[in-house]
Amino acid sequence: MTRTTRTAPLLAAGIAAAFLSTLTPATGFPASEAVAARDPLRPYTQQKPHWQRCDAESPASFQCATLEVPLDYGDPGGKRTDIAISRLKAASTAERRGVLLLNPGGPGGPGLRLPVDPAVRISEDVRRRYDLIGFDPRGVGRSSPVGCGLTRGEQEMEHPYRARTFAKDVRWARTVAAKCRAANGATLRHLTTRNTARDMDVVRAVLGERKISYLGFSYGTYLGAVYTQMFPRRVDRFVLDSAADPTRYGRGMFQTMAEGTEPAFARWSRWTARRHAAYGLGTTSAEVRRTFWDLVARADREPIVLDGHRLTGDDIRAQRATFFHARKAAAWVAGLKEAAGDGKRGGGERRDPGPAPAPSARDVPPDNETAGAWAVLCADTRASWPRDPERYRRDAINDKRRYPLYGDFASGIKPCAFWKRGSEPATTVNNDVRALILQNAWDPQTPLSGAQAMHRALRGSRMVTVAGGEGHIVNGTNSCADDSATAYLTTGRLPADDLTCRASASARRHGSPAPR
Repeated sequence: MTRTTRTAPLLAAGIAAAFLSTLTPATGFPASEAVAARDPLRPYTQQKPHWQRCDAESPASFQCATLEVPLDYGDPGGKRTDIAISRLKAASTAERRGVLLLNPGGPGGPGLRLPVDPAVRISEDVRRRYDLIGFDPRGVGRSSPVGCGLTRGEQEMEHPYRARTFAKDVRWARTVAAKCRAANGATLRHLTTRNTARDMDVVRAVLGERKISYLGFSYGTYLGAVYTQMFPRRVDRFVLDSAADPTRYGRGMFQTMAEGTEPAFARWSRWTARRHAAYGLGTTSAEVRRTFWDLVARADREPIVLDGHRLTGDDIRAQRATFFHARKAAAWVAGLKEAAGDGKRGGGERRDPGPAPAPSARDVPPDNETAGAWAVLCADTRASWPRDPERYRRDAINDKRRYPLYGDFASGIKPCAFWKRGSEPATTVNNDVRALILQNAWDPQTPLSGAQAMHRALRGSRMVTVAGGEGHIVNGTNSCADDSATAYLTTGRLPADDLTCRASASARRHGSPAPR
């Protein structure tokens, strides 16, 4: 197992000592030092949750509690931060196996309500056997939420490359980083995936469990994989739905989206050409592509008004995820063509994003999800982001040429270029822990190649691929894949070999459910 080391002070039980943060599976601390320090995490792992009904709208059986964890696990006697957790108990006491932690992805996604979220399809067989545990990761939602005071415009993540606007984009990235640093100070460096994994292990201990099971979506697959690396002996049954490439986590995560879009666009053009009578976009894939790029050029000269929105060519390219749903994309581009022909469809003007909304009743900053996303991603992977803005300019120009739909969006400058380093390097995932990976063949956010890389990194895993599956998140869209996950969670048996399922017609028509 690959491990990361660094030197840091440890203050616990009145004893000051230096230690290396190489993690043991059981406690997250070196065994000898943990004994010497009389278990510095004991005040956290021995907490007694004060469970109470989460809210008036939810079932009384859906309960919430708040735990305290160290902000810095290298200094467990120092500043603390809150972690909000929820629980929906197993339907059958006799059949109960343990706890199933849930994470929606992000980073920055709140997960407290996942146990009762109807968009998360969990079979009754699984619900009988597990307490479903939701949680807001540190810095998110009700877990000591961070905010940066970002306007709506500053929260916009899609920035195409244009020579005339590049200086403005650099200012945007620098401003976001500066605002987050000013608002949150030293807290930012501790908002990392590794620390969230440690928080999960504290939750495990507080709940009195020897091991945890897990269902994570999108970025949540990376979080789950990091947990398997740090705490392999605490892993029971892990399901990773729509997996990120752990070797390209960081800047490469955006770039894989651009790389994966081009084959999806080519597939869409072939599909649409066979249906020229229905959509009128061309009788060959080359004609369909030419129709699309002519519309982009037309919108760059004069925005196309479609359903109340004025769309530039960059706005159209930003919808690249649409092309992973062939039927949906064909209808949308046909609508663009119609609107371009008569100058409008639905009328209206391009909307000004306006000021950010007021804080919620629970004082969660309105930019919390955006702030949380940049905080975790940049603290995790700051070392992988170039400091020189000119590097981003060159990469954006080159990648726009290689991947015309989204290359410049993906490789353009981001706030991580100006972020300060996190508390420790990112984790190398490389182990033989057993896990089940679910993946659509045509996923716009976590491409198939990334899931295959996760499969290679988790050598004990099995992979279920939905051939022809469209959209991000498999859960609830394919009975074959869902049945495989249910069988694994209820029996512990992985498929004997990697499995291929066929996409259902309804899933291809309607796309994917809510988790990110």
